[in-house]
Amino acid sequence: MNIVLFDTTQSRTSLKPFSHTRPLAKVRIGICTIEEKWRHYLKGDYSFLTVPYLSNKFPCVEASQNLCVNGTVCPNEVLVEAINNLGSHQKLVQDNTLIAASCDKKTLQDFQNGDFGASHLQSISFEGPLTQIKNNWDIFLLNGQEIRKDFRWVCQGKTTQPVQDQHTVTYNEKDIFIEEGASIKAATLNAESGPIYIGSNAIVKESAIIKGPVAICKGAQINTSARISSRTTIGPYAKVGGEISNSVIIGYSNKAHDGFMGNSVIGEWCNIGAGTNTSNLRSDYANIKIWDEQRETFETTELQFCGIFMGDYSKCAINSAFDAGTIVGISTNLLGVGLFDKVIPSFTWGTPNNRIQTYQLEKALESAERMMKRRMVQLTEEDKKVLAHVFLTTAVYRS
Repeated sequence: MNIVLFDTTQSRTSLKPFSHTRPLAKVRIGICTIEEKWRHYLKGDYSFLTVPYLSNKFPCVEASQNLCVNGTVCPNEVLVEAINNLGSHQKLVQDNTLIAASCDKKTLQDFQNGDFGASHLQSISFEGPLTQIKNNWDIFLLNGQEIRKDFRWVCQGKTTQPVQDQHTVTYNEKDIFIEEGASIKAATLNAESGPIYIGSNAIVKESAIIKGPVAICKGAQINTSARISSRTTIGPYAKVGGEISNSVIIGYSNKAHDGFMGNSVIGEWCNIGAGTNTSNLRSDYANIKIWDEQRETFETTELQFCGIFMGDYSKCAINSAFDAGTIVGISTNLLGVGLFDKVIPSFTWGTPNNRIQTYQLEKALESAERMMKRRMVQLTEEDKKVLAHVFLTTAVYRS
């Protein structure tokens, strides 16, 4: 089966800054990315239908018959059954959301041109539960339920490694799964409120406290005395310390030292300096507002708790401070003491109080290359082209 995970224009706008550098199915929520979830539930050959500047890195493969699946939708058994029951030239919808379409090459090409109406396809209504990432905050809001769901199939048919360290304390050990190669020393693992998944070669250091549901992915590192609270995912090869609550780090990023981060989403290749704190609650307890790029105004999230959203390759120095509902673009380099603005454009550097300047592309690429080299990962020429495109298209926000 040729399966194409597609992005829509509206979703890509709503999910900036994370959509700048990836198809939406590459977003991590729960233990896995949305793409990885679909690969488990539906076997086939996968590709992506996304914006042109990402298509060289994430190409779309066409076939005579295709199954196109919305890249912001997380699968479940009921939904997959409905998709498997689709006939040729049928689409599955819920309200105004196109979930999936069984289509020929011509319809797929229409999708590539941004026409997702597919009015000639027979519409089948899906009445079951639907988990969809419509806004950035949905990533942390739905993270707990996705950890629980992923935990069931990720661990199925496998045997957990025993907790061999005599100084590690566990609660409800049956809901703790430890992959081979993980190292845990003198930690507290409390799975009474939800499962804890610890991936292969992950490291949990002394005095760390982890309260589920939590996912610690492959190669991640939890530093000494870290406090990782419920509904948090630490993505592959990320290094974290301090206090983290109900947040998602997509992968490869560092928040290695003390400081609080709650109800937040951090991209890849970010670095958060020691002592950095992110507010996730207003002092008057009102709902938090966040910048809406499409409407060019601040709109309410209808949430009392909402932290920051930081795009790939961004960095902040020691003792940085961020207000609730802050959006940080990609490839920013922030320093200095004080509270930053709630909207920080991509490719900027500087201090609070409006002293923000353009972070020149060449300098940003050099910094990214150095950071990635430390993890034995290369910044490819295709990566550089993607970043160059984002640099040009976001210039209007830096003026």
